[in-house]
Order: sequence, then C-alpha cells, then structure tokens
Amino acid sequence: MVQTAKGIVMKYEDITEKIIGSAMKVHSTLGNGFQEVIYQRCLAIELSEAGLNFQREIEMPIHYRWQEVGTRRADFLVEDKILVELKALIELEDVHLAQALNYLEAYNLEIGLLINFGSKSLEFKRLHNKKYKS
Repeated sequence: MVQTAKGIVMKYEDITEKIIGSAMKVHSTLGNGFQEVIYQRCLAIELSEAGLNFQREIEMPIHYRWQEVGTRRADFLVEDKILVELKALIELEDVHLAQALNYLEAYNLEIGLLINFGSKSLEFKRLHNKKYKS
C-alpha cells in the first residue's frame, strides 16, 4: 500500500500505475477504433516491457454458493493480484463497471482495472472489491 499526499491508501498502486502507463502507450500509438483483441495483444507486449507478470485470457471459475457454475475468461490477471478488464467502446456505461465488479467478486480478487480503449482519450477506472475475503 502507498500513502498519498491526500492520505488515501491505494493497494497495489505501483502495479496499477504500470498497467495504466502501459495502456496509455498502446492508446497513444494506436488511438481508438480497433477491436478489443488488438488492444489486448498490444497491452500484453507493453506489460512484458514493463516487467509485469501476467496471464492473458485465463479461464477462471465462477462460483455460486461454493459450487462452480461456469467459467469466464478474464482479459488479464496481473501479478496474480489485479484483474484487468478491457473494452473498446465509444463510451463506458454502468453495466460495464458492474460487470467488472462482479468478476472481482466472483474471482475473490481485491483490486481491478476497467480500461476502455474505444474513446478518443483512454478511460480507466480503479476497482475495489468490498466483499473481498483474504
């Protein structure tokens, strides 16, 4: 955790900053208008360059009442700690935020990023799973 000037503590801030910086490099190079998979492939290159360990498109189980009910492919799991969900949309909507938060809860991960490459400027939201169980 890092103590900021405003006294706000953000867990894994050093890692999320590297992820966001990598996404900014991709967006500044490509701009908007490509399919999500293109951004995903480019972000994988940048995450490697940033020295981050990650898994891409890993199938993760979804549990309901302690039973596996299906799977979902996460775009990225970085450093085995941070879920990264990518979009390539003109505008993020509440449903996309809700989806990413649901994934955090379903995977029992504490921190996530929702990154949208589809707008003129890169959009990102840091997510925190309030139901996280360590």
